[in-house]
Amino acid sequence: MKKNTGRFLENIYRTYTRREYVDPDPILFLYEYEGTDREIAALVASSLAYGRVGQILRSVRAALDAMGSSPSDFLGRSSELQIHAAFSAFRHRFTSGEDLARLLCGARRALRKHGSLQNAFLSCYSAKDETLLPALSGFSRELCAFFPDHASSLLPSPENGSACKRLNLMLRWLARSDAVDPGGWELVPESRLLVPLDTHMFRIAGELGFHSRRSADLSAALEITRAFAEFAPDDPVKYDFALTRFGIHPLLGKKRFSVQ
Repeated sequence: MKKNTGRFLENIYRTYTRREYVDPDPILFLYEYEGTDREIAALVASSLAYGRVGQILRSVRAALDAMGSSPSDFLGRSSELQIHAAFSAFRHRFTSGEDLARLLCGARRALRKHGSLQNAFLSCYSAKDETLLPALSGFSRELCAFFPDHASSLLPSPENGSACKRLNLMLRWLARSDAVDPGGWELVPESRLLVPLDTHMFRIAGELGFHSRRSADLSAALEITRAFAEFAPDDPVKYDFALTRFGIHPLLGKKRFSVQ
């Protein structure tokens, strides 16, 4: 790890953590909502954040439009049968309308039980835990209550070795607040967040010397998060958005970075 890495990371953060670099990131949809509606939008957008970005955006838009202007009102007034009917024609790659409906039925159940998805997450969280992994596992089980064995690829659990990229992305969006991440989950500590590890971050972190892993698994996510924590112990995932613009954003797709 080069001695100038910290200065480099801060410069990247200041330069690229701006709304102008958001599109085509699915975090765009969260800006349309507040409160519980934002939680549900974050759950849908992060769960469908796999595949080609254009298809992701179309699928998230279709899913949110099916719930009207207030996703929380939709879940509050709809029965399980009505939720399944609303998504009967939905499809996003390997995710069927039934899959998404089951996840939203789990969210509906959690909202009725806890009042918010943040409270549902906090019911699984303990400040005594070394990481958020137990909370991630419990939250995944609760929201996947309508799936066989309380498990789904839409919201995988770290218990199976998954890096839980999409669930950690949702947490980053909601537990952090800056020019890009809209926040809302003020009771979930930023210092405990885990990097949302995808192929872009895995490659970039490798170039920075932040991991020695061969695959983007849970161990790699933990290793990379610990490396970022050396520079930002109170907010180790703050650099995620800015660094992953390289290779994603059309203005930066061919641009390379280097640590001097």
